[in-house]
Amino acid sequence: MTLPDVDALLSELGFDADESVLTRRQAEILALRERGIQQRTIAEHLGTSRANVSSVESSARENVKKAKETLAFAEALTAPVRLTVEAGTDLYAVPNKVFTACDEAGVKVTHTAPELMQLVSETAGDAVHGREVRHDIVVGVTSDGRVNVRTP
Repeated sequence: MTLPDVDALLSELGFDADESVLTRRQAEILALRERGIQQRTIAEHLGTSRANVSSVESSARENVKKAKETLAFAEALTAPVRLTVEAGTDLYAVPNKVFTACDEAGVKVTHTAPELMQLVSETAGDAVHGREVRHDIVVGVTSDGRVNVRTP
């Protein structure tokens, strides 16, 4: 199997090792894995073991997860709309709370009520069970209407 030109691929994707939380090797492996290349094939190409490729991939995915969390935190800090949904709140009441807070701040939400409920439920993890908000959650809405959900 012929692998794609990794240098060209990383350049096309805009990878900059000086600005990224990923090492070049992590970026290479993720780029190849996301194109369906098996770890064994990557290992042969790089002259290393499949276990090493697996380890590097795992570290890269963890770094990406942390970077996404950091970005979500930074967005939450600057969001013009931020409200706490208290434990015991019915999930069906959350969209109205969000829409009201956004109206007061002059921010347009880019989601419908059902979409908001689904987003909150999926993002809040075990803080939401069924229709019940079991633990306080913080909902932020950016000036361009993106919604992020955090558990304090």
